Amino acid sequence: MNSNTDHTANKSVSSAALFGLFKLMRPRQWVKNGFVFAPLIFAGLFLQWEAVSQAVLAFVLFSLASSATYIVNDLRDIEDDRKHPVKSLKRPLASGQVKPGQAVTLLLGLYALLIGGVFLQPQVMAVILAYLLLNLAYSYFLKHQPVLDIFTIAIGFVLRVYAGAMAIEVPVSSWMFVTTLSLALFLAAIKRRQELMQSGDGARKVLKMYSVSIVDKFAEISATGALLFYSFFVMSARPELVVTVPFVLFGLFRYWYIVEFIGEGESPTDALLADKQLMLTVLGWVIASVWALWPAAA
Repeated sequence: MNSNTDHTANKSVSSAALFGLFKLMRPRQWVKNGFVFAPLIFAGLFLQWEAVSQAVLAFVLFSLASSATYIVNDLRDIEDDRKHPVKSLKRPLASGQVKPGQAVTLLLGLYALLIGGVFLQPQVMAVILAYLLLNLAYSYFLKHQPVLDIFTIAIGFVLRVYAGAMAIEVPVSSWMFVTTLSLALFLAAIKRRQELMQSGDGARKVLKMYSVSIVDKFAEISATGALLFYSFFVMSARPELVVTVPFVLFGLFRYWYIVEFIGEGESPTDALLADKQLMLTVLGWVIASVWALWPAAA
């Protein structure tokens, strides 16, 4: 009887640990890696199987890399997370669902897969290496530096776009670069704002050097820049995409609304997945972009 009970308990513990390891990789955050597909859409190559397959492979590799950075960050912050009222329950390492040794084993496995990626997409992996090094610096130093922390997060999104361009061998438009940077700065600034609003300056050391008013200004400047740069890009390089501008406008308005009145925004991914209107806006933008560029792609 006791033997059966122990076996059942060990099996449940094993299942819990596997789920914790999967959760440790934060698959929900892979949505951010959708930026990899931006060059594929804007270049009008979404009907070419070779280009699509290479973009998908770049997305997979970047997802593995982003999961690796989350594990490094969680290992680095495990003691602080254990003191946090929410992270101590939700983070697998902080809650004890996953042991540090198991996390390190998973991390080494992800690195092994990424090394294999060098033989498939060497140019993309060069970008991913830059991303990994940047996030390593973020985990140990840059996350504690005001303004630099926000720009580091934003540059991660720019690198995703650059990796997508390398995957399909197209140049990165300067307009796409500044638009992505501005949009990412907006999301990063809102993230800091919501952390201040919901947890105070005790959630992160860097928050002691911010105020809600200043990150609001950062967000407003970035959102305005994203809209202007995207509009300039459309009018100068891709006039057929003018139909997508209303989706960008509505998306910015809707995001501000759910931040101000619903309290989301600390996690852009959670805000997107939790709001049907925002999800439909992103889907509408993709459909409108594909429709507008279809003749050129065909």
